Amino acid sequence: MATRRKAAPPPQPEPVFDPPPAPPTTKLEAVVRALRTPAGATIPDLVDLTGWQEKSVRGFISGALKKKRSLNVVSTKADGVRTYRIEEPAA
Repeated sequence: MATRRKAAPPPQPEPVFDPPPAPPTTKLEAVVRALRTPAGATIPDLVDLTGWQEKSVRGFISGALKKKRSLNVVSTKADGVRTYRIEEPAA
């Protein structure tokens, strides 16, 4: 006795919408994204984000962002809290 095969399901159409932007895949991307926000980020914010020590975050800002990538990282201090952010150069 022969068995019958099930018919293959019809092909699914491709989605028409664009997917949302992917979350950052590296810690560098995550730190840059946090520093590009208008409010910026504090050292404790970046420690929580990366899991690094405070001295490592400060070194990363100074070395990888300012020196190697030539990003304009500025810091402000208000009420005893230092906040870092990336300023875009004026056109």
